[in-house]
Parts: sequence; structure tokens; C-alpha cells
Amino acid sequence: MRFVKARDYDDMSRKAANVISAQVIYKPECVLGLATGSTPVGAYKCLVEWYRKGDLDFSGVTSVNLDEYRGLQHDNPQSYYYFMNDHLFSHVNIDPANTHVPDGTIADADEACRQYDETVKSTGGVDLQLLGMGHNGHIGFNEPDDVFAKGTHCVNLAQSTIDANSRFFASRDEVPTQAYTMGIQTIMSAKKILVVVSGTDKADIVEKAFFGPITPQVPASILQLHPEVTVVGDEAAFAKIADRI
Repeated sequence: MRFVKARDYDDMSRKAANVISAQVIYKPECVLGLATGSTPVGAYKCLVEWYRKGDLDFSGVTSVNLDEYRGLQHDNPQSYYYFMNDHLFSHVNIDPANTHVPDGTIADADEACRQYDETVKSTGGVDLQLLGMGHNGHIGFNEPDDVFAKGTHCVNLAQSTIDANSRFFASRDEVPTQAYTMGIQTIMSAKKILVVVSGTDKADIVEKAFFGPITPQVPASILQLHPEVTVVGDEAAFAKIADRI
């Protein structure tokens, strides 16, 4: 596991975007596993800027996203389908047919998950998986549990996750309580993994996830077993591990 220190959020975003852009340049027809949430936004902004300058070409890229809220329509501004188009896809030359997000509009959870597993499998494998990390250590929407989930599944969101997401909705009643998410096995199958973390509120979970025991109660701790993980974090997020990296 490699740790890349950044000064602040903007520096973290640039450094993370550098890792992603290097993958796209090295393998123009790569498969990118993408994440949503507030942390990756800055990295996506950098990628869009570099594309507009002519430094990046996404025409051969395929993407698969980690997760989606169950029950949200694609045109809902809080859906991850909308998020990805708003922050990245509509601003670069990626082929929309090659962008994949779990379909939250499919009411049958088993069918939705089966379809997405088939979609991910059809790409031939993720070259670089981008991950954020929740305050409870969730990656994707794999919440703390007694076991590590394997494939795509429907998850009941933890109250801490619902609370964290409530700031994006007009009222707490609108916050989804379920989501479709890639499983841990799928995430761990990626050739390379890039984790982005920022802020003092992530310092505790960064220490637990990367220097604590490997346990499904801290889903991100499984990343300690992956052969090629890069963690890019700012000084605040790395505050409790600064002397160990």
C-alpha cells in the first residue's frame, strides 16, 4: 500500500487526477471504476480541465460505477447517474454507451444486481478502481457487516451514511435508505485501486482501515490485502498516521 501525502483538498484532487490520467494515457482503452460523493469531485474537475486542454482522450475508456441509490430516477439530481454526467461524462469525449452505473430504477433487487454483475464482467475487468471512504469505513455502499459481500447486492444504508447524505436532499424524508453496490470481491478484483480521503473527520477511519485489523466491521480494511493500492490524502486525513507513512 502506497500513501501519497497532499497539502490540502485541492492538492489531493490534483494528485489523484494524475493517477487516473496516467492510467488513461498508458492504456487508452482502459476500464475505470468510478466513485461518487464529495471527495472525488475535485479530481473529476481536474480531469475535465486537462481534457479541454487536449491532454486527455476518453474516447476509448469504459467506466463502471460503484453504486446507485435504489429507487431514484436517472434525472434525479441526487442520483449517481446524474452526478457522473454532471461532473464528468458530459464534459469529456467518453462514449455514453461505455459508461455504466447500477440501475436504481429496477425494482427487482436480485435482477438489478444480476444485470450489473454481468455488465461489470463484460468489460473484461477494471484496470483502476477509484474509491472514497465513509466515516464508518464503507467503500461503495458496503456497510459494516459480519461478512464481506462478494458481488453486486442491495444494501440497507447505515444510519451514519443516511445522516451524512442528508445534506444533499431537501428533507430527511427524501434520503434513500437502500442502494445497489458492487461487492467487496468485485472491488478487490480491480488490477489497481486508488483511494481518496480528505479532512479531519476522516483521520480516525483512515487509521482504523489501513493500520487496524482486517474486519468486515471496517469494510475498507480489506484493502490491506490488495497488491496495488494507492491512498491519496491531505494532511488532515493523514493526521493520525503521519509518522507511519
